[in-house]
Amino acid sequence: METLANNYSHIIGWGIDADPKNDPTYPMRKRSADDHGGYNWQRPTQQPINIEVHHSTERPNVSAVFGTAVPPSGLSGVLRRFAFKHTENQYRRWLPMLLADRINVVEGIIEDFKDGKVPNIFAEKGMNADLKHDRSGLIQKAAIGAFLVAAVVAWQMGKKSGSRRG
Repeated sequence: METLANNYSHIIGWGIDADPKNDPTYPMRKRSADDHGGYNWQRPTQQPINIEVHHSTERPNVSAVFGTAVPPSGLSGVLRRFAFKHTENQYRRWLPMLLADRINVVEGIIEDFKDGKVPNIFAEKGMNADLKHDRSGLIQKAAIGAFLVAAVVAWQMGKKSGSRRG
C-alpha cells in the first residue's frame, strides 16, 4: 500500500480515505448486528394512487411517494408498460425505457404544437450553454446533423427518381 500511495501522492486528494479517522463511512463499516437502530423507521403513509404508477418487479409494492406530474401515455407509455414487466437486469427493461424517453420528447413537441405553443428546442436542449461553453462541439453536432439530413433527403430523392424510370 505504501508504494501505491507514493506512486500517486502527486494527485491532490489521493488516499484521502486511507485514514479511518478521516473516513466518513468508517463508523458504518464497524457496526455490529445489534447496532442497526438507525435503520429502523416507520414507513411513510402511502400516497394515494389515482394514476398509473409503474414499479419494479423486484419490489413487492409501490414506493410511499412518487411523481404524478407526467403519467405514462401514448406510445412512450406503451413502451414503459412493456419495460416494467421485466426485471431490472434485462435489456428488455432498459432499451424500451431509453426508446420511450426519446419518443416522449417527440410527443411533448407535438403536444406543444397542439396547445398552440412553439417549443424553444434550442434552449430546451441546452444549446445556449453549448454555444457559450462548447462552441466547437455544437458546430460539430450541427454539421453531423446537417450531413445526416442531407443524406436521408438524397437517398429519398434517389428512390423517387429511380421509381419513375421503371
